[in-house]
Amino acid sequence: MSNYQFPDQTSFYSGKVRDVYSIGSQLLVMIASNRISAFDVILPKPIPYKGQVLNQIAAYMLKATADICPNWLISTPSPTSAIGKRCSPFKVEMVIRGNLTGHAWRTYQSGKRALCGVTMQDGLKENDYFDSPIITPTTKASVGHDEDISREEILEKAIVTREDYEIIEQYTRKLFERGKQLAAKQGLILVDTKYEFGKIDDTIYLMDEIHTPDSSRYFYSEGFEQRQTAGEKQQQLSKEFVREWLIKNDFMGKEGQSVPEMTDEWITTISNRYIELYEKVIGEKFFPQNLSDEENFEKIASALNTINPAG
Repeated sequence: MSNYQFPDQTSFYSGKVRDVYSIGSQLLVMIASNRISAFDVILPKPIPYKGQVLNQIAAYMLKATADICPNWLISTPSPTSAIGKRCSPFKVEMVIRGNLTGHAWRTYQSGKRALCGVTMQDGLKENDYFDSPIITPTTKASVGHDEDISREEILEKAIVTREDYEIIEQYTRKLFERGKQLAAKQGLILVDTKYEFGKIDDTIYLMDEIHTPDSSRYFYSEGFEQRQTAGEKQQQLSKEFVREWLIKNDFMGKEGQSVPEMTDEWITTISNRYIELYEKVIGEKFFPQNLSDEENFEKIASALNTINPAG
């Protein structure tokens, strides 16, 4: 992690994966690090090129959805950095699911048919499509875990006003539909993802990253139906394989558990999987770039010089 000091910098925050710099009152610089997290724990070793992969997929997807709703991104001055508008974030994350998988499947398997106030139909198998995508929001926790929450609770507790919530709900459905179309062109299924929104004055903006392997799950569409019929595991592109490796090695982020050893070979494997994901999702070859901290700083500082925050 590089703790830069930019002109007009007002604060710095290091998250699980990103370092965030506030510039004045209107701009943010977000740097995607090579850190990797799972079960809310930052793993001990960085993954080469992971930050570049995430930053470049997010920028590509934000540009590809800019006609649906305004987003925070202004520019990407270096392979791992993004400069954008500073929004007041809503305290919820909008999770949308097209298939019964992950947390939704675990809930379903336990016999429950309601998730975040949404009823899931009977008779589904793991990874089956829902009749239509379901929105299962979570609270956005400053510390600790995000918690499931229903639309009704969000409105009851006035976490988001009804008017704003209806807009972000509509944006979530349209963004997911576009994400699915972009994925389909690449022979993929966008299974589930999450979006974060915020406000500047009266305008709602899409924030952070979208449709990346850290925020989304993709299946390969070729052979999907055959695998479902045969009750086989779906081939997926996401960081789920890292979670599976941790679970197999008795780590789920619980007290007293230790992160298993990350060998150089395993780190290279993870890095290659992220690069494969980039090329598959974007449909372009990945060109690794290694900038020094100084070069990265100069590119960002130079870009900041040219940006009019009000623009």
